[in-house]
Amino acid sequence: MRHNKKFNHLGRKKAHRDALLANMTISLILRKRIFTTLAKAKALRIYAEPIINRAKEDTMQNRRVVFSYLQNKEAVTELFREVAQKIADRPGGYTRILKTGNRLGDNAKTCFIELVDYNENMLKEKTAKKAGRTRRSRKSSAAATEAPAAEAPVAEAPAAE
Repeated sequence: MRHNKKFNHLGRKKAHRDALLANMTISLILRKRIFTTLAKAKALRIYAEPIINRAKEDTMQNRRVVFSYLQNKEAVTELFREVAQKIADRPGGYTRILKTGNRLGDNAKTCFIELVDYNENMLKEKTAKKAGRTRRSRKSSAAATEAPAAEAPVAEAPAAE
């Protein structure tokens, strides 16, 4: 029976798996987006989200706990300074996984995993949607469609020579 065996071992022993996930978390914090396989990204999300959640409260104890997992001063500093400010009001879900298809060599499913608040393209789309008007009246839309048609002069096609 495989009761209570949900954890993906990624084909590695515990020490190797912990080192892999710690290194991937460091890369994610420093680069904000990494390209990897889908299985590793899902395992990384489970590993990294509690570590990122600790950065909300900047205490010495939280810094020591995060450093015990990552063992990288630059990543811990970046996490508590830059990333913590962006995720301060977010209740969870700090990472996003975007599938990119299959790898050519071994047909493994690949994806991007990124920090949610650092994707400028999706943030621009979100603000553009909010900026649009939600209510429209028939009178203003009818006047808007008639006005350009009445003002625009009709251009004649040049004669063929």
